[in-house]
Amino acid sequence: MKILLFCAKGFETMEFSVFVDVMGWARNDYHYPVEVETCGFTKTVLSAFHIPIIADRTIDEISVDDYDALAIPGGFEEFGFYEEAYHPALSKLIQEFDRAGKPIASVCVAALALGKSGILKDRKATTYHLNNACRQKQLAEFGVHVVNERIVTDDNVITSYCPETAPDVAFALLGKLCGEEAMKIVKDSMGF
Repeated sequence: MKILLFCAKGFETMEFSVFVDVMGWARNDYHYPVEVETCGFTKTVLSAFHIPIIADRTIDEISVDDYDALAIPGGFEEFGFYEEAYHPALSKLIQEFDRAGKPIASVCVAALALGKSGILKDRKATTYHLNNACRQKQLAEFGVHVVNERIVTDDNVITSYCPETAPDVAFALLGKLCGEEAMKIVKDSMGF
C-alpha cells in the first residue's frame, strides 16, 4: 500500500513527520506493506519555519490509481500554506481520492483544503479550534458540519483540530489501511 503525503508550501514539519514515522515503524519493524511517497507543487518544498524537504514527486506526476491513501499536514498562513492548499490542482487531486473512496487524512488546517475542494460539503469534520475557532468558522463556510472534537472521521475522511493530534491521525490512517490490530501493535511499540 502506498500513501501520498502531500506537502503544500508552509506545511508544518511535525504534522508531516508523524506519517513518515508511523508508517516507517509499521513497515520496518512489523513488515506491514505501507510506503509513503512525498509530493508537492515543486520538487523542493519549504515548510513553515523555512525547513526544506525534497519531494519524491510533483503534483503533475501523480495518478491517484498508484496510491491507496492521501495524507495532508496543515501549515501556516504566514508561510504561504493557503496559496497551495487552495490551488485548483490540489482540489482536483483531493476530489479524485474521494471519488475513489480512498482514505484521506488531514491534520489541523489541512481540513480547509478538503473543504475548499468541496468533498466535505454536508459531512462532519473539524479543524484548528483555538484562536476563537476562526478556522472552524472558515471550514463551516464550505458547508461542513463542524464538530469540535480532536479527531473526526466521516467515512473515508479523517480530520483533526490541532498539531497535537497528528500522531493519532497517522495511527487512524494506518488502522484504515492495515486494520485496527496492526495499528494497535505499532502504536504500543512506539509508546503511545
